[in-house]
Amino acid sequence: MPNITVELLSGRTLDQRREFVAAVTDSAIAILGAKRESVRIVFQEIEKTDVANGGTLVADA
Repeated sequence: MPNITVELLSGRTLDQRREFVAAVTDSAIAILGAKRESVRIVFQEIEKTDVANGGTLVADA
């Protein structure tokens, strides 16, 4: 059973998430031979004030 955790900045729409999970699930089936019902995807939202790239908070970029 593939368990896939996705960290992303908050603000993605429900439609974007639907499209993403469909594509990732299809890839897990094709590449890993997983059964559709066994692919589990969990989103963890990160606020822009909680992450930095290159020494700068994303909120400040």
